[in-house]
Amino acid sequence: MSRKAILSIIICLMLFGSGIFIGADKVSAAAKQTVTAAKVKSAPTGLADPAWQKAKAVEVPFEGKEKFAGQKTAVTTKAVYTGDGIYFKFDWKDPTKSVTKGAWKFDGQKWSHQKGNEDRISLLFEIERIDKFATKGCAVVCHVPAGKTAKDGKFGTTSPAEKGDLWHWKAARSDPAGFADDTWLTQISEEKGGRKSDAGKGGDQKNMTADKSKPMYMPAPGKKLAAGNVLLVAHAVEIKDYTGFKAGDTVTYRMPKMPVGSRADIKAISRHTDGGWSVILFRKLDTGHDDDVAFNPRKKYNFAMALFDDSGDEDSYDSEVLTLQFSR
Repeated sequence: MSRKAILSIIICLMLFGSGIFIGADKVSAAAKQTVTAAKVKSAPTGLADPAWQKAKAVEVPFEGKEKFAGQKTAVTTKAVYTGDGIYFKFDWKDPTKSVTKGAWKFDGQKWSHQKGNEDRISLLFEIERIDKFATKGCAVVCHVPAGKTAKDGKFGTTSPAEKGDLWHWKAARSDPAGFADDTWLTQISEEKGGRKSDAGKGGDQKNMTADKSKPMYMPAPGKKLAAGNVLLVAHAVEIKDYTGFKAGDTVTYRMPKMPVGSRADIKAISRHTDGGWSVILFRKLDTGHDDDVAFNPRKKYNFAMALFDDSGDEDSYDSEVLTLQFSR
């Protein structure tokens, strides 16, 4: 074999190993990962439902940024669908269950906020095409001004014609109510970002007195705390007498609201073990709301995900762009 032929083989192997392929007239990156939603007759009712066995698991890699820079993690992702609904299941390693989100703690004399944030996972789909999202993912909707840090960045699209559907599961602020927060993206303005809440009501309420020195609400008689020992707004009653609290008592600071309207489209089921989180997110294929992506099993969809480990918006792990397709 000639030296030229050997050199050609070596170059091909190097390009293949790096995930780059040469076509007739262009160079392209290796194909992105695809999550295939399997068709099932009956919707899964929980994490151990046999319906999940029909779906192929995809190990989605995530790269850390800001305080997680240089770190990697992964989320095992599955999807199934029925005649009218779509269901995602996510599993990832996280030995620490983070649902504090600044909860109040009493030391016997005064109240103070505990350190700690919450665990989260988010998904972004296109409602209307977002320029370069198919190749660059969430990077094209994160806008940080020159010379500024990530905290100073804004989240949104660059034109009113571009529109995104953002699903945001929050271990402290939405999951205890059994939902993921349903929001959408539009054009950034000079004053603020382009992230908007879906039509309706939802989110959470800060539990504090007017002077911000202590909690204002506690569980109403006969009402129990939700998952993670979180107090829901619907189960709260105003505190009239603080003398019953003792040192070490804690009270929720960010109380989840039960969402209504389009904001209540995405329901959630979760479990945390010592090894990590298992989360199911599900909603109708087509909610009928213009602030949601309408899934058509005959089409494919670009989406990307972000993962947060007891952290704020700028400190996350991000996935590359993925493709969602539906088996027939």
